[in-house]
Amino acid sequence: MTVPRSTSPAASPPELPAADAPHRQASGGSAAFQPIVDLDTGGVIAVEAVAGVTPPGFSRDISSAVAAAYAAAREEALLPLLLTVASGAVIEGSAAMAPLHEAMRATRRRPREVILVVSGDFPPEYRQALLVGVEGLRTIGYLVALGGLGTTHMPLDLVADASPYAAVLSPDLVDRIPRDPRRNALGEAVAQMAKGIGIHVLAPRVREETQLTMLRGWGIRLAQGPLLAPPDWRPSHGRVHVPLPVPAPAAEPSMIDLGPRVQEFLMPAVTLRLDATAEDVVDALGTEPSITSVILVDEYQRPRGSVERSRFLLSIAGPYGHALHAKKPAHRLADAPRVVPKTTPAIAAMQLAGRDGSRVYDDLVVVDEVGRCMGVVHVGDLIRHVADLRPGRR
Repeated sequence: MTVPRSTSPAASPPELPAADAPHRQASGGSAAFQPIVDLDTGGVIAVEAVAGVTPPGFSRDISSAVAAAYAAAREEALLPLLLTVASGAVIEGSAAMAPLHEAMRATRRRPREVILVVSGDFPPEYRQALLVGVEGLRTIGYLVALGGLGTTHMPLDLVADASPYAAVLSPDLVDRIPRDPRRNALGEAVAQMAKGIGIHVLAPRVREETQLTMLRGWGIRLAQGPLLAPPDWRPSHGRVHVPLPVPAPAAEPSMIDLGPRVQEFLMPAVTLRLDATAEDVVDALGTEPSITSVILVDEYQRPRGSVERSRFLLSIAGPYGHALHAKKPAHRLADAPRVVPKTTPAIAAMQLAGRDGSRVYDDLVVVDEVGRCMGVVHVGDLIRHVADLRPGRR
């Protein structure tokens, strides 16, 4: 996913507000960055940006998230962005969140390209207000995650009610894996719950191969931490290393009928405006080799075109390809998006993928109830999952 940019050559990232100055680190940057890694493919699907530390406990302070958003723009972090916001700010609503919305506008980043991790304890009486705030963020277009599961006062039934994009395990819980059997059981229970309600689980601060092995055994696909990337990793040139890609366990045979919903396999989409040029698409694809497609969306975030990586690059790299296409609209080289509702079962989605033999492995675009792009699903993920569901497969 990339930051939508103006087609004007004069466009440039805005200057960072003075409020971010106290968060500058000795390295000269204004934030620390860490990749969110898809353990199945080894690719980076998002970048976490952290500037400063949000005060512990019930807080309405989102200055760190705002500073991190501007720092990511300066760093030209074009992949989807992961930011942590205080639960108190979400509870307070639009007034408290206004600075972050302004940062998105100023950096030309669409909300759909941002995963907001709602974290921090909150009084039980504010539960309904938090759910309302989460739904408001989702309506704007943000992908919302709930953070700190396993050690903070974030009730598990709240995860079910909020139906977030992802649940983020507590770093303290991950630290105690696999040495503490009771914490192992807790982490596995959260992973199974998330699978049952169709959301991702992100495991932060993974330091050891034994931790990674156990997390993959639970079926957790997204991870982040020193084992995968060094502390000085940067979005512009950093690579990651997945040392132990352990296959996820097979699902129960009872799941073979239709398979889980495609929402369980959802990955953030790389989106550009419908009027983006082919050169914009080249820039987006160049940020990370694991990006397989760019989705062209209209002003309402509805998918209008799908640019498949290999076919597009072949067109651009051909004789006179760059001269013919670079400055012209990318939709000239796009295909119609293969759209599936978020509740579509995996096997039904595979049947859709197989209707056009020339596009069998093109990404499927998952949409919500009003047709807005929620993300993409890689057909290869569906194939691997369904193969694991075959009777007798272990």
